[in-house]
Amino acid sequence: MTEMQIGLVKKTWKVFRGIDPALVGDTFYSKLFNDNPSLRRMFPKSMEQQYRKLIDMLSMIVARLERMDELKDDITAMAQRHTGYGVRPGHYKLVGKALLWTLKQGLGNDWTKDVEEAWTTCYSILSAAMINAAGYEQKKAS
Repeated sequence: MTEMQIGLVKKTWKVFRGIDPALVGDTFYSKLFNDNPSLRRMFPKSMEQQYRKLIDMLSMIVARLERMDELKDDITAMAQRHTGYGVRPGHYKLVGKALLWTLKQGLGNDWTKDVEEAWTTCYSILSAAMINAAGYEQKKAS
């Protein structure tokens, strides 16, 4: 990621830090499950804790974007947990689509081409790292 992209991700994520995690999480997961109903079974019946986990995870990643190497152990652990939940490489694309949609809804007119590109790059790097950490070859993820 470029310095400009890192700055855009950090700046736009601040908007979401000021919103109730339940609202952001519900918006994200509603989009994810509406578009991919079969994924709902992978999550707990009550999603309250999941909403907080989503926001906390994204906040941790965004805070360390300039030092991605510091995230390696966290990414590996997260990837292994996700694999245990039944997450497969193809799921990352579905999650990315729902995440970008959620960000776009929350940012409204502040969702520019540059912001979209920055978040897309950020998510692509993260999802590739998680797929690799889970032991999948990148080419199988598409």
